[in-house]
Amino acid sequence: MSRQALEVADIFRHHGHSWRQSHQGHISLGQLKVMSAIESCRRAELGGHVLYCRSCDHLQIAYNSCRNRHCPKCQATAALRWLEARQTELLPVDYYHLVFTLPSQISDLAYQNKAVIYNILFKASAETLLTIAKDPKHLGAQIGITLVLHTWGSAMMHHPHVHGVVPGGGLSLDGQRWIACKKGFFLHVRVLSRLFRRLFLEKLSQAYQSGQLQFFGGQKRLQEEREFMNWIEVHRKKEWVVYAKRPFAGPAAVLAYLSRYTHRVAIANSRLLSMNEHEVIFKWKNYRLEGADRFQSMTLTTDEFIRRFLIHVLPGGFHRIRHYGLIANAKRKDNLKRARELLKVPEQSTQDKVTDKEGGEVDEPESTYICPDCGAPMIIIETFLRCQHPRAPPESGET
Repeated sequence: MSRQALEVADIFRHHGHSWRQSHQGHISLGQLKVMSAIESCRRAELGGHVLYCRSCDHLQIAYNSCRNRHCPKCQATAALRWLEARQTELLPVDYYHLVFTLPSQISDLAYQNKAVIYNILFKASAETLLTIAKDPKHLGAQIGITLVLHTWGSAMMHHPHVHGVVPGGGLSLDGQRWIACKKGFFLHVRVLSRLFRRLFLEKLSQAYQSGQLQFFGGQKRLQEEREFMNWIEVHRKKEWVVYAKRPFAGPAAVLAYLSRYTHRVAIANSRLLSMNEHEVIFKWKNYRLEGADRFQSMTLTTDEFIRRFLIHVLPGGFHRIRHYGLIANAKRKDNLKRARELLKVPEQSTQDKVTDKEGGEVDEPESTYICPDCGAPMIIIETFLRCQHPRAPPESGET
């Protein structure tokens, strides 16, 4: 496998130690663990195994991956495994892409209360879609939703939003019919945005009343109940953004989209351009511009680059991919079976599954490695633990 010329791991290895020293007392345990995992990924510190090709006698050392969900290298593999499981769940209908975004001031509060407000964002988005879809004035059906949390924009600033992938229709409320939405149109965006605003602010107020929110810096004044309620009223009068894109061009396009979005991290290694002792340069997309002018390069100090990357570390145990409605984990199999019956499509074959860290099912991965020289399968002839090194291959004539 060819190695990316510059990786986030390289930046952490060169500058991480000094960055940690200069920011002592301001780094969370979760952020320290992410840095350590990325720095060690696919190096001897994590152990590994020796591969041997029987066809051409090629030997190869393969170091273990860190498997951290914030690691750019590891998430590409995790996405492929997750997608294999999703293939059997797609229906032969149009799929729609929606984005629920928080206003900037609420995003600032979310950074200080990640677990609480990210959960509210998920719940309000899902409840909005399920409620409007069930309304006979709109669709009158039970739908399935996959939501994926992203907390960044192209410049790696804090910008929490959820991407939703939804089939264009659902089961009737009695489960006896499949109700399709109008061709090329899912649900009214203005109706969605106003219900989303109401539900989110209601849930945020409940979190405040139950003492779940913390306030620091410029947000500290919101500790006073009158200040907080006035702040809520200001946001209740603003228009919130719910964006609906055109339907995907078939199930294959849905999978292509999911492969780009489900396991994405704050920045992919492929966007990194160069690094020196003081700066990092990377590609980003400026959405204020149109056409080719959108694609630009940005230069940050290494200190600021590391800071921006680490603000997107999620709370421990937090699931960033969630399924609701017809494809909620509890009744997914039965609901999809019923949907296929009503759509008159054959049942998808399934294999034995294992559960991934995001709560979805994945196919059991094969243990075969492919020789980079001749393409034949390789076998493991030795494994070594953390901080150990593989033995040298035997000299010719030795036994």
